[in-house]
Amino acid sequence: MEKKVAIGVQNFNDFIEKQYFYIDKTLFIKEWWDGGDVVTLITRPRRFGKTLTMSMVEQFFSVDYAERGDLFQGLAIWEYNDYRKSQGTYPVISLSFANIKETNYQTTKERICQLLTNLYIKYTFLKESDVLTDADRGFFDRILAKDMRDSDATLALYQLSNYLYRYYGKKVIILLDEYDTPMQEAYVNGYWQELVAFTRSMFNSTFKTNPWLERAIMTGITRVSKESIFSDLNNLEVVTTTSDKYATAFGFTEEEVFAALEENDMGSEKEEVKRWYDGFIFGNHPDIYNPWSILNFLDKGKYGTYWANTSANSLVGKLLREGNRQIKEKFETLLQGGIIKTPIDEQIVYDQLDDNESAIWSLLLASGYLKALSYERPELAEYDANIQYELTLTNYEVMRMFRGMVRGWFNRADEDYNDFVKAMLQDDLDAMNAFMNDMALELFSSFDSGKKPSRRAPERFYHGFVLGLLVDLQSRYIVTSNRESGFGRYDVMLEPRNPEMDDALILEFKTCNKASEETLKDTVAAALQQIEDKKYAAGLMKRGIPKERIRCYGFAFEGSKILIGN
Repeated sequence: MEKKVAIGVQNFNDFIEKQYFYIDKTLFIKEWWDGGDVVTLITRPRRFGKTLTMSMVEQFFSVDYAERGDLFQGLAIWEYNDYRKSQGTYPVISLSFANIKETNYQTTKERICQLLTNLYIKYTFLKESDVLTDADRGFFDRILAKDMRDSDATLALYQLSNYLYRYYGKKVIILLDEYDTPMQEAYVNGYWQELVAFTRSMFNSTFKTNPWLERAIMTGITRVSKESIFSDLNNLEVVTTTSDKYATAFGFTEEEVFAALEENDMGSEKEEVKRWYDGFIFGNHPDIYNPWSILNFLDKGKYGTYWANTSANSLVGKLLREGNRQIKEKFETLLQGGIIKTPIDEQIVYDQLDDNESAIWSLLLASGYLKALSYERPELAEYDANIQYELTLTNYEVMRMFRGMVRGWFNRADEDYNDFVKAMLQDDLDAMNAFMNDMALELFSSFDSGKKPSRRAPERFYHGFVLGLLVDLQSRYIVTSNRESGFGRYDVMLEPRNPEMDDALILEFKTCNKASEETLKDTVAAALQQIEDKKYAAGLMKRGIPKERIRCYGFAFEGSKILIGN
């Protein structure tokens, strides 16, 4: 019987009790427990079932569900008798940082403290038991107080583990979901160092020096660098998207997706579903699909950017928009469906994201926007940083999301930008100059708004501008930048897909050099002369486009003033 597809449900028992469509992932419990790791950090992109998995683990082991073996009857884990005996037998502490997305450190700390208070409220029955001393009850009351001290907050999970162990006579299981959400917000909003100090102390007491801890799972999108918050945790097993462990436990395999399509009378959509939503690779397991998009497609029967649009993507957009020339050039290659080669460090160092190109690609890989096709290790490589990964956009859904993001960069100057593009295609030089100068201030600030607004604003603008052309004109032109042609590298080339209808265009960008150029007109002339001297049109002419159908423009910059000439 076809089951109802439920969107946004994250509690395991809801799927079972309400008989929603569910793909059985309960063998994760056995794989994890058999592995024996004390503390496991699992990173996966958002909307890949991390929260549902944590709910499943809690409801399997927690004493709060001691009489709920029915939730697992008929599922894979229930076939193992030893595990049936473990169901509902452990005290479990479960909490999530998923909704802690504050703009300052003080509010973030308050939100974390409120989560701890709520946990203690849940276990207030411990205060009335004889397992707590008067000193324990005093600590309990301090956690319940309005103004919790930092020293108490960082010990709260440690102490609660002790109390539960004494009450139940068994060590505890701790589940922390989306541990890195506050970290990302701290980076974006500038309170990274403060939060790192608080979090490191909490994690050390909870996961490192906790004698009442049986097992723990932490989930998140990224592996925050060990030096930042895990420096004291030598008992941490880290499972990232490049690991083989638990590779099929998160996300849907192709076999599972195709079976679901058949069950819902959508078998004819397999190839298109694969184009849109396949592409995630975990360890050596290719063809992993994101569950969020598959569930939405099964529910609505329409294609859309479901997963890609479940987040504001503000950090990703900021890093790409404000990135340097190399980052934007590689992003251009990705938008054209190409492959980039770069070292990857899966330990994300957030305070290096402004300056470290590989850290940005590492973040995009961890977040699911990129997939690793392969990697090459130099023969004498001593460090993982020397491994060169081949990366490309994950799938068509991600491609559409990024194209929409680039269009969004021009929203503040949208009318002028669109008018400029039209004027350029019509060879209306006066209109090109008018519209470009109208939008220059908006676009310059947009592409150069990092921590160090720079003298390189024209360069950042130019590369962002190229990405805009690439997205808006891809149906009519092959847009390339900084490629070899003739005797040098041109800035931008627009090669028409239909040469009989459209002219080819070559754009050269130059910043005014007062030592050799008195006016912007001189700079324009120098740009045009460079196009001629370096024979940038040679490649176009070789491909059969006559010289008279090749239009050349020089863009001259002086501060926020721009002059275009041909």
